[in-house]
Amino acid sequence: MSTPALVERVRRRLIDSVAESGDPSPAVVARALRAEGVVLGDEAVLNLVGTLRDELAGAGPLEPLLREEGVTDVLVNGPEDVWIDRGAGLQPSGIRFSNADSVRRLAQRLASAAGRRLDESSPYVDAQLPDGTRLHAVIPPIARECAMVSLRIPRRRSFTLEQLIDVGSVTDLGARWLRVIIAARLAFLISGGTGTGKTTFLGTLLGLVAHEERVLIVEDSAELRPDHPHTVCLQARPANVEGAGAVVLSDLVRQALRMRPDRVVVGEVRGAEVVDLLAALNTGHEGGCGTVHANSAGHVPARLEALGLAAGLPRPAVHSLAGAGLDVLIHLHRDSRGRRRLTGLHVLHLDAAGFVQAEPAIGFDVDGRPTEHPGLTDLVARVRSAGIEPPE
Repeated sequence: MSTPALVERVRRRLIDSVAESGDPSPAVVARALRAEGVVLGDEAVLNLVGTLRDELAGAGPLEPLLREEGVTDVLVNGPEDVWIDRGAGLQPSGIRFSNADSVRRLAQRLASAAGRRLDESSPYVDAQLPDGTRLHAVIPPIARECAMVSLRIPRRRSFTLEQLIDVGSVTDLGARWLRVIIAARLAFLISGGTGTGKTTFLGTLLGLVAHEERVLIVEDSAELRPDHPHTVCLQARPANVEGAGAVVLSDLVRQALRMRPDRVVVGEVRGAEVVDLLAALNTGHEGGCGTVHANSAGHVPARLEALGLAAGLPRPAVHSLAGAGLDVLIHLHRDSRGRRRLTGLHVLHLDAAGFVQAEPAIGFDVDGRPTEHPGLTDLVARVRSAGIEPPE
């Protein structure tokens, strides 16, 4: 029976050999055990091999959580303070590390796997692991007492619209409107706060795009996996340790426009790429879309304005491009029970002063009951102008 102390002693012996081979084999572990004067049976050795693989090459004690179906986030605040989100809010995981040093080693190993450095000179990292998991980690002195690790686990597959209906994220009427918006090639943004399911929703809607269309996806970290036969994905690249080699989203949007796209998709609009996306939507690239962080639909115009101004675009130009290029805003909300749901469809238009407004068209209450708003007339007109009949 292996103990934490034995695992630690064997781990120290294996550090050099694993650095060379990349994986602790049963034979290597058996040799290390003999050097420690310990004899174990075959089954115990194999169990120890699995533990050491997780410790030396995987995510250590977190590995079972990362493999668990339905897990979206794993958060480590300290050796005995590990939390997990299965989609219904944070819960204690029951997982514990042996000490603060083991948390720090894990954070540094994950950063190294992502091609980044995590030490006193660079005490934080925001990167993507090879399997697509998003990693954020900080170590002292940025973290006060112990290294902290945040892992966002991407979905291995996309939801279908029918599955979103089944889990209560969207009503049948809402689903019919979403299908119509895609078929009419209206340009749209999905808005919502953190954790409201914007990326999941976007992946579902991209699966509704006609299969003869070519979809160009631009992302900061690869998360979208739409069920569509013709998607091309471009991913941004951070600068290296020397501060060179960065490829940002605005660069990739410009490259995507030269790749004969039928639809241009920006996974998350949060920087200068907003200028290139809005420009593309105003130059004949219909059906473009993306997500944007906003606590309410009414805050989206201000969010776009802030991003455009930071990118050097004058305020009137931001509103003019957004008003002319964007058609629909799809807003999501996560309620107190952890349920992510569609709360409304809004149309974006310019008011008399030349500023973009998000006017409600259809709202859905907590029970899914729809409410018509003045913007519905405009939404119906935009759909019909594309030759598509809107839902009753």
